[in-house]
Amino acid sequence: MSGGLAALLDDIATMAKLAAASVDDVGAAAGRASAKAVGVVVDDTAVTPRYAQGFHPSRELPIVKRIAIGSLRNKLLMIVPAALLLSQFLPWLVEPLLMLGGTYLSYEGAEKVYEKLTGHGGGTDDGGIPEGVDPAEHEKTMTAGAIRTDFILSSEIIVIALKEVTHEPFVSRALILVVVSLLITALVYGVVGLIVKLDDIGLHLAEKDSAASQSLGRGLVKAMPRILAVLSTVGIAAMLWVGGHILLVGSDEVGWHWPYEQVHHLEESVHDAAESIGAVLGWLTNTAISAVIGLVVGFLVVGAMHLVPGRGHAEDPAADAAEH
Repeated sequence: MSGGLAALLDDIATMAKLAAASVDDVGAAAGRASAKAVGVVVDDTAVTPRYAQGFHPSRELPIVKRIAIGSLRNKLLMIVPAALLLSQFLPWLVEPLLMLGGTYLSYEGAEKVYEKLTGHGGGTDDGGIPEGVDPAEHEKTMTAGAIRTDFILSSEIIVIALKEVTHEPFVSRALILVVVSLLITALVYGVVGLIVKLDDIGLHLAEKDSAASQSLGRGLVKAMPRILAVLSTVGIAAMLWVGGHILLVGSDEVGWHWPYEQVHHLEESVHDAAESIGAVLGWLTNTAISAVIGLVVGFLVVGAMHLVPGRGHAEDPAADAAEH
């Protein structure tokens, strides 16, 4: 009897170790998959704060919370199930869909570059509530627009993550994508919440008795426009880099090897030419070329879109709200 009990306990211990190992594997795979999507995460983080601009400070965090809940709902109820079905029954479609998403990111980045170059950007720079518009209705409009934008970016994140774990069993794949969804949403909207409250933090510090706190607080308030401008630029660069890199790698995956091989050879040459910082320079070379590819492809799509009647500029919920 005691021998049977010992054997049972030994089996339970073995199963517990296997379960722990599986949890570790899922966590590690989720971390790798999340890292692959970092460029889109940067873009998502850079884009979202503008949707909370112009509202009363008491509404900023609730707006971010509503967008975050909408984002999580998008991922868990629609994007992840669709991605799992796709990977299970039509795995060959993952790469073409990823390339389609890369083309969209390139288009979005190039559209913003075009707007900056021509001064035809939509929306209001100050993010204020348009005159005569009910603040509650404006909040609903901006939140809905942010969730729509997030749906596209979240789809890219999940498809990028999916491509990294297509070899995993179905249950592990599902768990990994759920973990990625939770991690990315917490990261993006945690940072967004901090960004939108930086000016309030600055004002709070400026009211302190300490001269150092006052100086830091005033500095934060003055820096906010620059921070948002830098975020916007970083977001554009991230879209072009990620979009171009997806297209570069995707072309190799679907059989057109020449572009990827040329970039890879150039990256290796730069890496070998510089000893101590070769890896960094090689990565920068690959990133720069990917961004150029994204910009070129994006401008081609921008040109095509501007030939379509009624599509003088990309849809922008902020612009639409300002017009109405």
